[in-house]
Amino acid sequence: MNERLSFSNQLVIGVMLFALFFGAGNLIFPASLGQNAGTALFFAVLGFLITGIGLPFLGILAMGFSNSRSLQDLAGKVHPIYGIVFTVALYLTIGPFFALPRTGAVAYEIGVLPFVTESFASTGLLVFTIVFFGITLLLSLNPTKIVDRVGKYLAPIIIVGLFVLIAAALFNPIGTFTGPNGSYETNAFMTGFTEGYNTMDALASLVFGIIVIQAIRRLGVTSTKGVLKVTAKSGGIAVLFLGLIYAGVAYLGATTTEQFGLFDNGGPVLSTAADYYFGAVGLAVLAVVIIAACLTTAIGLTTATAEYFNTLFPKISYKVFVVIFIIMTTVFANFGLSSIITYSIPVLLLLYPLAITLILLTFAAPLFGHQRWVFVSVTAFTFLISIIDGLKGFFGEAAPSWLASIVNVYDSILPFYGIGLGWLVPFIILVVAGIVTAPKSSRVRTAA
Repeated sequence: MNERLSFSNQLVIGVMLFALFFGAGNLIFPASLGQNAGTALFFAVLGFLITGIGLPFLGILAMGFSNSRSLQDLAGKVHPIYGIVFTVALYLTIGPFFALPRTGAVAYEIGVLPFVTESFASTGLLVFTIVFFGITLLLSLNPTKIVDRVGKYLAPIIIVGLFVLIAAALFNPIGTFTGPNGSYETNAFMTGFTEGYNTMDALASLVFGIIVIQAIRRLGVTSTKGVLKVTAKSGGIAVLFLGLIYAGVAYLGATTTEQFGLFDNGGPVLSTAADYYFGAVGLAVLAVVIIAACLTTAIGLTTATAEYFNTLFPKISYKVFVVIFIIMTTVFANFGLSSIITYSIPVLLLLYPLAITLILLTFAAPLFGHQRWVFVSVTAFTFLISIIDGLKGFFGEAAPSWLASIVNVYDSILPFYGIGLGWLVPFIILVVAGIVTAPKSSRVRTAA
């Protein structure tokens, strides 16, 4: 069978990958990074791109490489119960707890807030989120191809619109770069690296990966090698667009600090820049596009989360889950964008290392014969490290003495712990031990 795909088919899959990963909410993080990184922009963006686009790309490849039917199936290689717990936590994170409320909050801050008075801001958020998630509810209860079509045609419009805004910043910068702020001053690369967690795309890649793999197989590519090859080529297209947009928006953010000062989050950066360059018309166009993009993302996240929980609890209908999650989401969205971002950080510091090690273990598994003890031990060590990082993110400067003591111990015995990679050396040691102890007969070659 000829498993080669034409460039046009690869382009279609690449655009689909871009549309899956690119939510309008992702724009706020490189914009905020640019504002705070300033003259340290290059290293900050480099770190951000590794976790913002590199890890999601690996996540997609991992799903194809493992031949898993779902994220729960993949995480179940650690243990079936862990597979359920990790998958539930991930869906709640990209669903009603954080990513889904963020779609409404971002749509409001970029698309509506610039047009309302300060005194009406809180009431406006409540009214907007009720309408926004009410529409999400209706379309998620009866998902149709119209949502896919809107997303299909909207993605190119977003790309073109953002490139116009980025080009304006390149040829006519709002201001010059200022000095870096906070942790960007001392370690811009690792700050950008962890900032990339906020996109949540590495987590989402473990869910979206199945969609991409199924699309590739429907085009006639069935072998593991063939799927990986097409995914890599198509993924390169998506990564190129994402990387250019993220880097460009970060540059745009860096040029705004001198003129407008630091914003609480990246939302106002885009609206302020659009108003600066193109006036009320540009601001209005940006508002419509961002709201539409956030709406399609919200529908996708709602349907995916409700479908998973319906498979987990089949006695509760899909539609009931949609209603439950939309109600939860509307409540959480009214905490405001800055609060949603703040509350999500501890959870992401916990989940991201677990997701990263799961992805890496997937590729390394043939070398250590898929021995379960390697999956279990790596995950256990990573959890013991990431739970402390999560608690650090939760308490911040007000960390209790017992937590500070554990952090000091970790910092003294774990290489790279201070830069957020404390799990790396234990991962390497345990994988190497697995390779050494694996019987030759259990080392499985990947399918050709």
